[in-house]
Amino acid sequence: MQPIIKVLLSALIIYAVSEVAKRSSLFGAILASLPSISILAMIWLWRDTHDVERVARLSYGIMWLVIPSLVLFALLPALLTRWQFTFPTALALACSATVVSYFAMLAVLKWLRIEI
Repeated sequence: MQPIIKVLLSALIIYAVSEVAKRSSLFGAILASLPSISILAMIWLWRDTHDVERVARLSYGIMWLVIPSLVLFALLPALLTRWQFTFPTALALACSATVVSYFAMLAVLKWLRIEI
């Protein structure tokens, strides 16, 4: 039953963001920018393991990996509006650039000897 609750709650958040965004881009963006999925993941991890070290490592990893995820949010609007790419093409390019950014961040963290 617990996995079903996890999936339904996560899906509800995604649905709420998409519905709110239809009415207001600002409020949709505010709702989407909340770290609700991260918080839920930490709650589920704590509930399942009661391991504060794991929760702390997850939080620390999220902190570092938010940085490369910003590439998607910076690049997608430029691809759509400035360079007039179609949405599927712009999304694919922005996602690809984000993946490259993740690998670059992991390389930097390894070079700095920061473990996540």
